[in-house]
Amino acid sequence: MKKVLCGICFILALTSNVCAQEVNAVKVDVLAKTSASWDGRALPDYAKGKPEITILRIEIPPKVELPLHEHPVINAGVLLKGELTVVTKDKETLHLKAGDSIVEVVDKWHYGKNEGNEPAEIIVFYAGVQGSPISIKK
Repeated sequence: MKKVLCGICFILALTSNVCAQEVNAVKVDVLAKTSASWDGRALPDYAKGKPEITILRIEIPPKVELPLHEHPVINAGVLLKGELTVVTKDKETLHLKAGDSIVEVVDKWHYGKNEGNEPAEIIVFYAGVQGSPISIKK
């Protein structure tokens, strides 16, 4: 019940001074805010069409390497646990630890690999278009 009450207090506090103590406990961390992917390339314009957001929780077992693939849509994620290495076809490399965010490369061949001893778990948000793939395997 307290969580519901806090949510109601937060909404009310946006327009008044009600429950100010509850609102002061809210913390916001910006994990990523950028117009470029992790390799420094500018993100493409959004595709035309009916928007479709996809959110995936992906678990990669220890010592597993994903196949070479690319994403035709903008996507970003947060590594929840473990470690993950992302490598482009050109050998550009990004190492992620739990809590790190990533704004993934778009239209660029790459793969991820879990070189650690525990599963890597990442949540990824894709900003796609209905009827179009969010990932293409080579």
